[in-house]
Parts: sequence; structure tokens; C-alpha cells
Amino acid sequence: MLFLLLLIAAATPWSSPPIALAVGIVVALTGLGAFEKEGKKASRFIIQVCVVLLGLRIDLATLAREAGSGLVFAAATILGSFVLGFALEKLLRTGKELTLLISSGTAICGGSAIAAVGATIGASSSAMAVATGCVFILNAVALYAFPAIGHWLHLSDLQFGTWAGVAIHDVSSVVGAASGYHAAGDASTQALDTANIIKLTRVLWILPCALFASWVMKRERGGPARAGAPFPWFVLLFLVASAIATFVPSIKSIVPALTTAAKLGFAAALFLIGAGLSRSALAAVGWRVLLQAFVQWLVLAGAALAIVRMQT
Repeated sequence: MLFLLLLIAAATPWSSPPIALAVGIVVALTGLGAFEKEGKKASRFIIQVCVVLLGLRIDLATLAREAGSGLVFAAATILGSFVLGFALEKLLRTGKELTLLISSGTAICGGSAIAAVGATIGASSSAMAVATGCVFILNAVALYAFPAIGHWLHLSDLQFGTWAGVAIHDVSSVVGAASGYHAAGDASTQALDTANIIKLTRVLWILPCALFASWVMKRERGGPARAGAPFPWFVLLFLVASAIATFVPSIKSIVPALTTAAKLGFAAALFLIGAGLSRSALAAVGWRVLLQAFVQWLVLAGAALAIVRMQT
């Protein structure tokens, strides 16, 4: 009953994504969690639904412009993450399997990329738990640190949205960090819209990265490659929502309500994600793997920030 009450409280206007995540973590670490399997599935579904709702706010012209301008940027940062990951693997001896999982999660979209690539290469459950644990820790740090750094450096809404979309792992934390960022002190949603578009265009890279990971592990193990990664269908639904926003102008009248619903949904999802944290997963994160994940993320975030400040 307490768990359900806290979940409802997380999805109210008096809550926020950082608060919801923090409360969820406290619930998990104090042993008050419940419905772990259901919560994991529900959080993934809620995130995807909320992302699609946000698509109703962005017309196709804006989407194409933002996605096209960041194509080279995305390719360069994803390639850089994998190159750095393989270099750190040699130094820290963390192994190809974990390196592929961490590099995919860092470069693309956190837990979703880890799940897709892990399924493709047949990763062990322990490797999946360790990689997911690393991403969870860094996601939590980013959710609180990025807005503070953005305000400290006086980043514009466009700059912060671009940086967050590239450098924060999971969609939920990207939206959580960007939804409350307003450089000018007004109610502009440019940071949120930019971050959402950029993160979703990176999600599409799951497929080529999964194929690359399969090829690497085939050479490593000397056996047949696994089946391809599952396609992120919610990205297509996001495009459909954007098309509706383009060709059905009347939808704009309910956009504010949809935006509020999406923000509340993301907060509820972050509570469930935090509440689903297990002590065993955290205990399995060794210092070598955590160091590799942290260095890859720090370099990616630093490089992305430098490029964003030079270009915009």
C-alpha cells in the first residue's frame, strides 16, 4: 500500500523527475519495493507512451531539421564511444562482452541499448546486470548534475537540449533533466524538444550497433551470430505523432495537457526504475567496469559539451 501511494505521489504536479527517482532508490535500498517485474515492464511502457505523446508537439519539418543537422555528430560520438571502449578494455581487462554492452549504453540510449545488444550477442545475465547497474548509477548522477552544470555554464535551451540528448544515457533521464531546464527563466520547452529529438534519432542506431556487436562476438567466440536486435517501434509511433501534429493543426489545442501528462508519466516511470534497483546488481558492479563506464561517459559528455558550445 505504501509503495502504491508513493507511486501515485510521484505522478503528481508536486513531484519532479529527480525527486521521483530519489524516492524510488530509497524505497529499493530500504527493502520497501514491490511489484518488481511488473514495475520494470510498466516503466518501459510508460516511457514509450510518453515519448510518443511528446511527438504530438513537434511537426515533421522541425523534426527533419534537428535530426539532419545532428547526423554527423551522432555518428562521430557513437564511433568514438566504441573506439574508447575497446581501448579501455585492453587497459582494464573487462572483456569484449561487457565492453560492447557499456559502449552501446553510453553511445545510444542506456538500458534499452544494453537490452537490445545483449539479446543479440547472447550476453550472460551477470554481464547484463553489471552493465545496467553502471548505467543506472551514471543516469542518476546526470539527472542532477547536468541542469546544474548547464546553468553554471549559461547554456541556452538549445545547447542544453543538444548536450543532454547526446550525453545522458536513458530517454527517461534525458527528459527528466531537460524538462525543467529554462535558461531564460520562462516556460520554454526548447530544451525538452531538442533533447527528445536528438535522443530518439540516436535510438535508431541500436540496429547497426547490434549488428556490429554480433560480428565482434562472432569473431571472439568463433561461433554463429545471434538473431538481430528488436526494432524500437515506439520511434515509428513518434514519427506518426509528429505527422499528426503537422497535418492536424487542431491537435495543438490539447498539446499543453499532453505535455503535462507526459512529464507526470516520466516521473512515475523514474520512480519505478529507482524502486527496481537491486542491491545485488549494485554489488556486482566491480571497480574496473564502473571506471570504464565512467571514463567513457565523461569523455563523451565532455566532447559533446565542447562541440555544442562551439557550434551553437
